[in-house]
Amino acid sequence: MNKAFLLTGSNLGDRRAFLQQAVQMVEEQCGKVVNRSALYETAAWGYTNQPSFYNQALELHTPFTAEQLMQALLDIEKAMGRIRMEKLGPRVIDLDILLFNDAIINSPLVTVPHPHLTERRFALTALDEIAGNLVHPITHTTIQQLLIHCSDTLDVYKIS
Repeated sequence: MNKAFLLTGSNLGDRRAFLQQAVQMVEEQCGKVVNRSALYETAAWGYTNQPSFYNQALELHTPFTAEQLMQALLDIEKAMGRIRMEKLGPRVIDLDILLFNDAIINSPLVTVPHPHLTERRFALTALDEIAGNLVHPITHTTIQQLLIHCSDTLDVYKIS
């Protein structure tokens, strides 16, 4: 069984409901969600002229490879109504693989660790809650240490 850490996000419609639906679909189609963070709200990162996001980190035990998991997550996004109009634009659901075992993967479908994980306070905050002592396979520092030294200044608010 492989261990993956995912980040879910939504900034359109009923954000909380979309995240709950995503967790349910991930469990039905990808494996067992064994841990999840609280929900966090933050302003959009990158392209800022859009509604704020709700995000949640998940720990998933899956029989899938990273590529199989990424394809399944893309299929779930599509089934939930995500339409990719613009990079970093508004979306009903976003499902990212942050870490996959201790793998370093650069394939046409997926890059692991997520290439922007160390730059995004909202992702590190949620991940720190469920796996703060986990070591990033490239930086060789813990998620907690990465969060402490993260240069992202966006506020992250715990909402549940």
